[in-house]
Amino acid sequence: MGRQWPDCPGECQEGRWHGYGELASPLDAQRLEGKGIMRTKIQRLVILGVLVGGSLAPLSAPVNAATTRISGVGVVAPPGECGPPPAGYEEFVEFTMVITGDLDGCWYTVVDTRKTTPSGVYLETGREVFVSSSLDGSTFATTYKFESKWAPDGSEVHGRCQHPIVAGSGTGDFAGATGRVDFKDEVTTGQYFYRGHIK
Repeated sequence: MGRQWPDCPGECQEGRWHGYGELASPLDAQRLEGKGIMRTKIQRLVILGVLVGGSLAPLSAPVNAATTRISGVGVVAPPGECGPPPAGYEEFVEFTMVITGDLDGCWYTVVDTRKTTPSGVYLETGREVFVSSSLDGSTFATTYKFESKWAPDGSEVHGRCQHPIVAGSGTGDFAGATGRVDFKDEVTTGQYFYRGHIK
């Protein structure tokens, strides 16, 4: 790799290449100055290209392919807060949350696998269905992977899970929805903070 244009206006104007000794001649200084000007022009062209490309990119995306970022919080559903799961999901009763924020409704879970390691790591997989209370009962289903760490006294240290939306499972306003919702356990408050995207 060759020498780089120095970041030393004072020394360079005096005919020195910072850290490399004397320049061979005043002509070298002119050549280096020309390289700096050329680099500035190239940087401006690159920035212009990015701006033009960025402004054209949305025009090529289908109108119905908008991605919505979501976030909010869930808590264990108090007794009577959520009714039974919808038809086709009757067994999704092992864990139910009420969630609020960008999604508002009840989140029903059925566990498929459980595994605990000697080091206190708990792994779980399963399936879920979300029923919106603000979108006339619109639903979508997910699969999930949950991982958490537990202390010897049985208290949770941390936990998180990923919930990809099952393609084709959406109904109502969620018809055709894809995306993912990620939860992170707040172990001190018993809240489950989520964030993700739905397309």
